[in-house]
Amino acid sequence: MTRFSSMFSQLLKLFPRTEFQAVVKRTFAERHARGFTCWGQFVAMLFCQLGRAHSLREICGGLASCEGKLTHLGITAPARSTLAYANEHRPWQLYRAVFHELLARCQPLAKGRKKFRFKNKLVSLDSRVIDLCATLFDWAKFRRTKGAVKLHLLRDHDGYLPSVAVITEGTRHDVRVARTLRFASGTILVIDRGYVDYTWFGQLTEQEVFFVTRVKDHAVYEVVERRPPPVRSQIRRDEIIRLTGVNAATKCPHRLRVVEIYDAEKDDTLVFLTNHLTFGATTIAAIYKDRWQVELFFKALKQNLKIKTFVGTSANALKVQVWTALIALLLLRYLQLRSRFAWALSNLLALLRMNLFTHRDLWAWLDAPYTAPPPVDLPQQEALALG
Repeated sequence: MTRFSSMFSQLLKLFPRTEFQAVVKRTFAERHARGFTCWGQFVAMLFCQLGRAHSLREICGGLASCEGKLTHLGITAPARSTLAYANEHRPWQLYRAVFHELLARCQPLAKGRKKFRFKNKLVSLDSRVIDLCATLFDWAKFRRTKGAVKLHLLRDHDGYLPSVAVITEGTRHDVRVARTLRFASGTILVIDRGYVDYTWFGQLTEQEVFFVTRVKDHAVYEVVERRPPPVRSQIRRDEIIRLTGVNAATKCPHRLRVVEIYDAEKDDTLVFLTNHLTFGATTIAAIYKDRWQVELFFKALKQNLKIKTFVGTSANALKVQVWTALIALLLLRYLQLRSRFAWALSNLLALLRMNLFTHRDLWAWLDAPYTAPPPVDLPQQEALALG
C-alpha cells in the first residue's frame, strides 16, 4: 500500500512552495525577518481556520501538540508572541496574492457551471459589516460605541467563486467601492438597492456592462414603451423607461427597463431595474434571484470560519485573518469541485477538521469519505531455517 502524508500536508501542496516564495519576494513580506518564515505564519493561520482555533494559544498549542507530525509541513510550532508579531507587522497583501493564486487554480474547474444558457459573465456584488469591539479595535471607526470593518465581495456565478474582495472601514459606502471595480464588456452585474447610483449606471451602460437591481421607491421616471408580459407567468409588467429626476439627462440619459414580478411564496411584489433590453422578463427575475448565492456565501463564511472573533487587534492582523478565511473557503470550494461526493460545505469542513492529521489519500477520501482506507501492508518476517 502507498503511504501518504497527512491530509493537511496534501492540502498545503495546493500552494507550491516555489510559487509561495515568489509571492513573498514580490510583496517584501520577509524583509528584515529572522527565524519565523511567512510559510510558517501561513500554515499557522490556515490551521486556525480549518482547525477552528479560537485564540493564539489554541493555534500554537494545537500545532505544538502535533510536533512530531509537523516536520513534513516544513514548520515548527511558533510561540504566541512570534505569531502575534508576524500577524501585526507582515503585510496582509501577501495573503491577498495567495488567494488570487488559488483562485486561478479553481477557475478552470468552475468554468461553465452557471445555471443560465447565455454566454455573458454573471457576477454579484455585495458587502457585509463585521462588528468589532470599539475598545479593542479603536482604529475601526463605525459608531460611537461600536467598531466595524466592511467586507465587499464580488462573486462569479461560474462555480460561485469569490473573485474580488475588498476590506474597508465600516463607514465606507458600497457605491464608492463599486466605482473602483472594472468589468469586461458584456458582463451582467447583480446588485441590491444599496448600490443604486444613476451616474454609475450611466457609466456602466456606456461601457456595455449590464446591471440588474431593485428599483428604489422614490425613483422618478416616465414610461417610453410597454411590453406584454409572458402568458401564465408571474410577470406583472415589463416597461422601457427614461429617468426624469433632477439632472437625470446628465447622470443616465440611456433608456432603462423596469420588470415587476409577483412572488407567490412570499405574497410580495418585486420591481427590478436593468439596462438589458433584450433578455426575457423571466430571465431578468431569475438573474436577480440567483444573487441569493452571495448571501449564502457570507452566511457560510461567518458560520464555518473564524471571521467574527479575531486573534489580533491591529488592522494588519485583522486583514491577515480575513484573507486566510477567504483562502480557506476557496480551498473548500476547490475540494467540492474536485470531488465526486455531494459535499455540503459545512459537512466537508467538519469532517476535514477531524482528519487534518490523518495519514490517508485526501482525494480518495473526498470521493468516499465513509469508506475505510485499505489496510497497511506490514513487512513480513521470513521464517529462519534452524533445522
